Amino acid sequence: MNNRWLYRSRWTLIIVLAVCIPAGHTQGNSGQFHSSSDGQQQRSSTVLGKYEPPIKVSFVRESGEDLQRMIDQLPDETLTNNRWTRLYEQELGIQIHYDWIATGDVYHQKMGVSLAAGRFPDVVKVNPYQLRQLSNAGLIEDLTEVYRTHASPLTKKILEAEGRGAFDAATIDGNLMAIPESSSSIETAQYLWIRTDWLERLGLQPPETIEDLLHISKAFTEQDPNGNGRQDTYGLALTSYLWDPVMGATGFMAGYGAYPSIWIIDKNGDLTYGGIQPEVRTALEVLQKLYLEGQIDPDFSYKNGSKAYRLVQDGQIGMLYGEQWAPFMLQTTRDTDPDAQWQAYPIVAESNRALLVPLRSNTGQYFAVKKGFAYPEIVVKLMNMHLDKNWGEEAEYETYYNDDSRAVWMLSPVTPFPGTKNMDAYLQIRDARVTGDFSSLENEALAIHKRIVAYESEGLKSGWGWKQTYGPTGAFSIADTYDQNGQLLNDEFTGGITDTMIDRQTILRDLQLEAYMNIILGSPIDEFDQFVQNWRKLGGDEITSEVNAWFKKR
Repeated sequence: MNNRWLYRSRWTLIIVLAVCIPAGHTQGNSGQFHSSSDGQQQRSSTVLGKYEPPIKVSFVRESGEDLQRMIDQLPDETLTNNRWTRLYEQELGIQIHYDWIATGDVYHQKMGVSLAAGRFPDVVKVNPYQLRQLSNAGLIEDLTEVYRTHASPLTKKILEAEGRGAFDAATIDGNLMAIPESSSSIETAQYLWIRTDWLERLGLQPPETIEDLLHISKAFTEQDPNGNGRQDTYGLALTSYLWDPVMGATGFMAGYGAYPSIWIIDKNGDLTYGGIQPEVRTALEVLQKLYLEGQIDPDFSYKNGSKAYRLVQDGQIGMLYGEQWAPFMLQTTRDTDPDAQWQAYPIVAESNRALLVPLRSNTGQYFAVKKGFAYPEIVVKLMNMHLDKNWGEEAEYETYYNDDSRAVWMLSPVTPFPGTKNMDAYLQIRDARVTGDFSSLENEALAIHKRIVAYESEGLKSGWGWKQTYGPTGAFSIADTYDQNGQLLNDEFTGGITDTMIDRQTILRDLQLEAYMNIILGSPIDEFDQFVQNWRKLGGDEITSEVNAWFKKR
């Protein structure tokens, strides 16, 4: 089946469904209290120390290939019995229990069914839409007082480091309805990753403008950069989800002044959605040209990140856009081709355009507590412990966060972290490199420095990715330059989910992705204009009004 018609038919279905759903429609439900035999909610005699006797708290858990692969390398540890579950029980008297564990789409399907039915665990990790729906239905606890009285100074400092935006998004009708797992927007900055061995082989220079990039893409496609005598390479990688943090289109579109997934300020000083601006139309036309000329994998629209990555691993991709962690994925290309070299570069813009690097709000997960659960403070106490063990004064970083390049932090059911920790580590290493004195490094910065040194002096394979991210010319050196040059463009809307977004945002995002994909695959560019009209009619104008009401109030 032709890809273009597949996406067109799905788009039509989305429009039909959207028209049938009235804006503002939500389902209500009453929560069930967990009560003792005398009908009174019971609390432990202590809220600050260890629960005696221990209490059990239920979660559900998403697993995956990366997590399972790591667990297979850890003797005597499983997802349900590991260093973190044992620590929480020994230090806090909290026993972690998982109602169920599932992977990928199965997890999200089960989660959707469980939330809709009101049958979810004591503590549940939700996205902003699910949070708003659970709060509107009266199914979760107000955590305002819990956070105020139980969050440690370190927890408050870390979670609020980038301002109150994440907490504003979790605050509904004046009440804090969940604890955000906040992060830093700088983590979402995009970089251009290029096979430098291919550049050298073809006698090309790194790009300074997007016109240079298009020239390189064409050469990588047509001039046999892998030297196998076949035309089996592609200039640019893309996945079926155009906003993927690695191999997505966000960084490419920014080169045309297009910011399709954030809210920006227009010439009148109001907020407007980047995804409907004319600059997007221009970027889509160029992507369509690349696709039709064979510079993009002809089957990319069917491939998620892991499937698209197989082309990278097989040495068929020359460039991709991605966040700072991309080299840990790219590193496996060196297993099959030891000569493969990747390097991060700043994203590039049209020769007559100033470069801006879009940053999305990076808090998308919140921990809510089921209504009636007798110990709502547990979620905060778990976060306190997680942060203290990894970034407190007596942190055991290489035991509880990164054990020999294994991300053991993922074994914990709650995983808060300092949003700027990666940038902070880079700056500490950078400053130590300047003075030549590395004795002041500790915890994360020290662990990263050790791996870079081991790569440079002993050829430690895992150290390559760390150097590409934290080294003198790594991704964070570029992020530092972005910041110094005033090139970072923040998402201007951090107000959480508006009333219309509850029912319409997912539909509008699907509509946007389908329209963009149709155009890249060959539909007339006029389809963008039709998409803009549909977006506005199917709830976009209402959302824009709500977003601007928040903006003016703020």
